[in-house]
Amino acid sequence: MEILRVNNFSVTYDGEHNAADHVSFSMEQGDIVCIVGESGSGKSTVLHGVLGLQSPGAVSKGRVTLFGSDLSKLSKAELMKLRGEQVAMIFQDTGRYLNPISRVGRQFDAFLRYHVRMSDDELHALEKDMLQRVHLQDVDRVLSAYPFELSGGMRQRVGIAMAMALKPKLLLGDEPTSALDVTVQAQVVRQMMDLRDKYGTSLLIVTHNMGVAAYMSDYLGVMQRGRLVEWGRTEDVIRDPQTDYTRKLLKSVIGLNDARLKGAAV
Repeated sequence: MEILRVNNFSVTYDGEHNAADHVSFSMEQGDIVCIVGESGSGKSTVLHGVLGLQSPGAVSKGRVTLFGSDLSKLSKAELMKLRGEQVAMIFQDTGRYLNPISRVGRQFDAFLRYHVRMSDDELHALEKDMLQRVHLQDVDRVLSAYPFELSGGMRQRVGIAMAMALKPKLLLGDEPTSALDVTVQAQVVRQMMDLRDKYGTSLLIVTHNMGVAAYMSDYLGVMQRGRLVEWGRTEDVIRDPQTDYTRKLLKSVIGLNDARLKGAAV
C-alpha cells in the first residue's frame, strides 16, 4: 500500500533558487528509504515538506500525498492530529525543541496525553521502556531532569524515544543519529529498524552518512543542488550508480564493498 507520494515538489526561499527542485518519489508501507547528499543539497527541505513544516517565507509547489490525502488540503487540526500519532519526526537537533525550563518527564507526558488516553502508570511505564530502548541509563533521573542537565547525545535519544513511542505508521528522521557516538548510533539505528520489523513502520531518513543509509535502507535516493539525481533499490544504486556524484559519494565511504557497505554503516 502506498503511504507517501511526493510529486514535482519544489521549494524556494528567495523566489529565484529552488532549495528543492521538482523532486518526485513514492513509498510503500514498510519501506525504509534513505536520502543522502551533502549539506545544502535539499534533503531536509524535502523531509520537512512531507509534514508541511516549511520555514516562514518559503514558497512550495507540487503535491505531497500522505496516506492518500493531499497535505495542502488538510486543515490545521487535521495536520496536528496526523503529526505525532501517524507520522513522527526526529529532528537533527532534538534538544533545541525541548523546553529548557520543563522537566523531560513532564514534556514526555504532555506529548503522549495529546494523542492517547492512558493511566499514569501506563504512561510512565511506556516512557521508561522507550528510554531504555534507546540505551539511556537511570531513566528515572532522565525523566526528572531538565534538558540542559543532559548531554546533547542524551537529549537526542530522548527525542528519538518520544518519536517512536506511539509506533507511528511513518517515522521521519533528519540526520537523527548525527549527534550520537558510533556505538549508540548503531544501537539506535537497529531500534528504528525494529519498528519496521515488528509494527510495519515505514522510515524516511535523510543523512549525509552513506554507510548508515546503505545499511538500513531498501531504497536509496541521492540529492544534489536540490534535485533528486538518483533513485532506486539500494543494492542497485550501490552496484551500478548512474551519476558521477553518486560514485563520488560511494567512494568516500571507507570499507566500500558489495555487502551494502555494512562494514562502514555504524
